Amino acid sequence: MLYWLTGLSDGGDFFNLFRYITFRAGGAFMTALIFGFIFGKPLINVLRRKQGKGQPIRDDGPEGHFSKAGTPTMGGLLIVGALVTSTLVWARWDNPYVWMVLFVTLAYAAIGFADDYAKVSKQNTKGVSGKMRLGLGVIIAVLASIWATMHHPEALQNQLAVPVFKDTLLNLGIFYIPFAIVVIVGSANAVNLTDGLDGLAIMPAMIAASTLGIIAYAVGRVDFTEYLDVHYVPGTGEIFIFTSALFGAGLGFLWYNAPPAAVFMGDTGSLALGGALGAIAVATKHELVLAVVGGLFVVEALSVIIQVLYFKRTGRRVFLMAPIHHHYEKKGWAEPTIVIRFWIISLILAMIGLATLKVR
Repeated sequence: MLYWLTGLSDGGDFFNLFRYITFRAGGAFMTALIFGFIFGKPLINVLRRKQGKGQPIRDDGPEGHFSKAGTPTMGGLLIVGALVTSTLVWARWDNPYVWMVLFVTLAYAAIGFADDYAKVSKQNTKGVSGKMRLGLGVIIAVLASIWATMHHPEALQNQLAVPVFKDTLLNLGIFYIPFAIVVIVGSANAVNLTDGLDGLAIMPAMIAASTLGIIAYAVGRVDFTEYLDVHYVPGTGEIFIFTSALFGAGLGFLWYNAPPAAVFMGDTGSLALGGALGAIAVATKHELVLAVVGGLFVVEALSVIIQVLYFKRTGRRVFLMAPIHHHYEKKGWAEPTIVIRFWIISLILAMIGLATLKVR
């Protein structure tokens, strides 16, 4: 919205700053962060009053989790509220990729909110049915994938960019949309599975979003793409404002979610963040890089898949408990140890993913 202040500029004054994505990204970060600090405590108080007993705790979960009984959930409302408000204030409203990512974020947040509400109101860990969540998630991903493809340059439509290999594009044809759907839905659910410990999901999501934001800024500038030998996707640079807002919103939420958490993000936040990461990857044509940058989420999801398939086949378990962060809890690792080590892993993977911009 504030971008339109450039219309008041003569080219050499303060208003001219609003032309620059980097300036507006900084503004988006600060706006989202301040939003979180201002509304965080009041929101937590409202959630605590409305929810009473808070998020229900799994009976078969790690024993340390029973002490968290009564902690309110739906803290993702703070993240999404700060993220969307800040993005609308600082991003250009005529950019289709910004609206696509916002659509996915809000739509998945709505699914997560319905799931959280069902769990809290029934005081049961089973919320909205898995089939319903998956079906709605697929519909959202279909719309977003078509949306992105329609606005991609013709030379990149239905193409899968292969990182590291210079100028390598795989034409998926009619299979690109299904592939993009898997990326968005898979990302949303992977982040959702990771959200099991205080602060575990939010920081890796912030790290992944920041990395993808840098990539979006790079592939949205023709001079950068020529230097880096990567494909040019005009308009995606504006996504950097969204990811900067996400980082600020994440820090604001982490202030209250740091152990011991005063609020959980719930499915409202985890599905929204995961869906946003997948949507950004599709918009920037860096779907495969997302698997590296968000490698922690991939491992968490795979641990569940492996556990379920192996148990159905043999009646035995590979992990003491899935997702894998619970496995380490069962082994006796302290929760802060798991969280911080997983953060470190996320940062390492982000650096590897970022390196793919230059390694050709």
